[in-house]
Amino acid sequence: MEKFKTILSSAVPLPIEEVDTDQIIPARFLKATTREGFGENLFRDWRFHPDGSPKQDFILNNPIYTGTILVAGKNFGCGSSREHAAWALADYGFRVVVSSFFADIFRGNALNNGILPVQVTDAFLQVLFLAIEKDPETPIQVDLENQEISLPATGEKTYFDIDPYKKLCLLNGYDDIEYLLSLKPQIEAFEKQLIH
Repeated sequence: MEKFKTILSSAVPLPIEEVDTDQIIPARFLKATTREGFGENLFRDWRFHPDGSPKQDFILNNPIYTGTILVAGKNFGCGSSREHAAWALADYGFRVVVSSFFADIFRGNALNNGILPVQVTDAFLQVLFLAIEKDPETPIQVDLENQEISLPATGEKTYFDIDPYKKLCLLNGYDDIEYLLSLKPQIEAFEKQLIH
């Protein structure tokens, strides 16, 4: 995985609550076994008409909203446990999803696929939505090392929690196997102690 550094980006607002994984990536697109190509069907039924033409009123089809941060309503990623939802978000280009609540399985799948789920209070989520509405290009900074999300234009910020192991993996670009491989020198040294 790509190492997660501090991200400074504009954001795409999705002020919809209870966004489930079938809305993120509909079940009919789950036939592939590799992670590539899912981004084109992210929010497929919200983004496109049945004939494949874009729905002009959906946020991802609005060119004024861009960036690697998705700011979403409460309870993002609920529903089925499909990992493809995280694959679709990552393939589309999102590195961070901000919400006031995440479904636990989605949170784990996101972290395992290099996406940082940043959980903030309902009040701070509204601060972000209002800032984006006022200026779609306003930057949002996500500092994983210090577990802080902020609006540089106003100085407003808050802190977020993350599992220390998952934080370590994201900062170093490790998946679970790569993390174990990073410990190889310590494991070998320990084995040598047992032999002697």
